[in-house]
Amino acid sequence: MKHNTFYLGDCIEIMHTCIDAGTIDLIYADPPYNASGKELNLVNNKTGGPFYKINEEWDTWEPETYWEFTKAWIKQCKRVLKPHGSLYVSCTYHNLGEVLIIGKEAGLRVNNVLVWRKTNAMPSITRRTYKHTVEFVVWFVAGNGWTFNYEAVKQLNPYRTKDGNPSQMGDFVEIDDVISMPVVQGKERLRRSEGRALHPTQKPEKLLRLIITASSNPGDIVLDPFAGSGTTLVVAQQMQRRWIGIEKNPIYYDAAVKRLHSLQPSMILERQYDYSTS
Repeated sequence: MKHNTFYLGDCIEIMHTCIDAGTIDLIYADPPYNASGKELNLVNNKTGGPFYKINEEWDTWEPETYWEFTKAWIKQCKRVLKPHGSLYVSCTYHNLGEVLIIGKEAGLRVNNVLVWRKTNAMPSITRRTYKHTVEFVVWFVAGNGWTFNYEAVKQLNPYRTKDGNPSQMGDFVEIDDVISMPVVQGKERLRRSEGRALHPTQKPEKLLRLIITASSNPGDIVLDPFAGSGTTLVVAQQMQRRWIGIEKNPIYYDAAVKRLHSLQPSMILERQYDYSTS
């Protein structure tokens, strides 16, 4: 098994075939939410850039199929985690129930359900529901002795007192389970040639920096089975962690490879394996 490796293909098959049991310190997973539906556009939105409702083929599942898919990838995550390892899963109200139930059935323990409050969330377009301002990140652990670097997380608070200590202002000073930060925007947002977001659920680097700081140490192996545009891999590289990424969509995969090479032009991806059958 190699690290600093980026696979193109199905994460369930690749985890089963290419990653040894009990070897991964931290997994961050951002799976399909099964949230796609009728397309809604708000191209003149000023809070976070133009808004396009997620309406991707890869995010549309029948309930029974989605349940079995979630069981299969969580089972493989549990298999490859070390006994003290952590699994963080991003989700919305669309799939929070499945993630919690299936994770527990797999033998994982829920330590926290983090709430990401989006400070630039979209307005309620239809005016028929409350405004959707949050996503969730479920933190599972495989057993006892998990890593949680409390003091290091406190240092992520950008606000400081005159003495240089973390201030009583900011997102992380109390290490609580509500995190306020904006949706990715500006230069950090990867875009298509026509200006639309490349990936509809690209996560902020700040969110991954928090998770990797809290639940891993330099030299640990971080796995992202739904690597998308590569945020987890980029932040893991910046933070001196070893990493393994898997992505099924060739467009996202190529964008992530370019992003990794821009971070470190001399980087050689040790192994790029295409499991696609098409």
